[in-house]
Amino acid sequence: MRIVVLGTAWPYRGGLAAFNERLARQFVAEGHEVEVVTFTLQYPSFLFPGKTQYSNEKAPEGLKIVREINSCNPLSWMKVGKRLQKEAPDLLISCYWMAFFAPCYGVIQSIVKRNGRTKCIGLVHNMIPHEPSMLDNCLAPFYVKKTDGFVALSDSVVQDVALLDKDQKPKTFSPHPVYDHYGEQMGKAEACAALGLDEEKRYMLFFGLVRAYKGLDWLLDAFGKVKNELDDLQLIVAGEFYEDEEKYRKQIVDNGLTDRVVVRNEFVADADLRKYFGAADLIVQPYKTATQSGVTQVAFHFEKPCLVTNVGGLGEIIHDGKMGYAVAPQVDAIAAALRDYYHHDRQAVFTEYLIKEKKKYEWGRMTEVILGLRFNV
Repeated sequence: MRIVVLGTAWPYRGGLAAFNERLARQFVAEGHEVEVVTFTLQYPSFLFPGKTQYSNEKAPEGLKIVREINSCNPLSWMKVGKRLQKEAPDLLISCYWMAFFAPCYGVIQSIVKRNGRTKCIGLVHNMIPHEPSMLDNCLAPFYVKKTDGFVALSDSVVQDVALLDKDQKPKTFSPHPVYDHYGEQMGKAEACAALGLDEEKRYMLFFGLVRAYKGLDWLLDAFGKVKNELDDLQLIVAGEFYEDEEKYRKQIVDNGLTDRVVVRNEFVADADLRKYFGAADLIVQPYKTATQSGVTQVAFHFEKPCLVTNVGGLGEIIHDGKMGYAVAPQVDAIAAALRDYYHHDRQAVFTEYLIKEKKKYEWGRMTEVILGLRFNV
C-alpha cells in the first residue's frame, strides 16, 4: 500500500516524533511505500515552552520525510492537500495529540478525500489534552468530522473520541508499542559511571518533560514520607522543565531531600536514554491525568518495573503487583508502593513478568490494527 504519515518527525524532537518515525519504519519493513509529511513550522516560538523544538540527532536513515506543513498558514495546508489528493495514497494517517493541529489536519484531509480513494485514519494520542484550553471544544470536533476512522492508544482515549464523533465512525484501541530503538540495555555500574552517580545507591527515575500534570510534586512529597526508611534511595529527575524549576527545588528542601534528588534539567538525547534507565531500579510516573505514556514503553524496552498512578490508560498497561504498581493518584499510595518495592526487593520478580508481558506490545500489532480498520460505507 501507499501510506502517508502526517505529523511531527525529524528535525523535530520528542517522543511523538520518535513514535511516527518508528511506525513508518514498521510499515516499510512490511513492504509498504511510506512517506512522512511533517512541519516547516510546528509551533510558533511563543507557544513553545521549551528551549528548542529541534533535535540534535542526525536525520533518520531509510525514511522519506518531507517538511511541508506550516501549522499557521492555511495556504500550505491546501498545497499539501492538493498534492496528496493528486497522488492518492491508500491511507493518510494523521497523528493527533492536541487541538492546535486540528485545523491543518482537518483541511488537508478534507481536500485529500476528494479523490474518492484515500482513507484518512486518526491515530489519536490525546483527544482531550492534559491541560485543556478553549480550543478543544471548537477545533477538535472539526478534525473528528474530517477523519474516516480512529485508532487510539488507550481505551480511555477511544471513549474521548466517541464523545465528539456524531457519525459513529469506526474506532478501536491498540496499545502504545514498546520503544525498541534506543539501543541495548546498559548495566547499572556502567550507567552510574556515565552519569557520575554512586552505583551503591538505589535509584528511582522520573523521566521526561516536567509538567504540572505529571505529578512530580506528589512524588517529592511521597519520597519525603519514606526517606528515613529507605536511606540509600535516590531520585533522578531527568527532563526539561516546562514548569518553574524553583518551586520544585523549594519542595526538595522542604522535604529534607537536598542530598537525595539528582536534577538534570535538560532534554535527554536518544543516545543517553539507556544511561538513565540503566541506572534506575524503578520508573515512577505519578501522573495526575493521563492517556498513555511513551515513558512506560521505554521502560518496557529496558525491562524496568514502573510505578504509575491509575489514571487514564496507565493502569491498562501496568498490572498492579505483578510487573509494577498502578496505585491511586494520592501521595500516600505512592509512598506505600515505594515501601513495598524496596522493602521486599520486588525488582527481580516484577522484571521476569514484564519480560513476558512486553511481547504484547510489538509494532506489528499496531500496524495490523490500523490496516484492519473497517470503514463505514
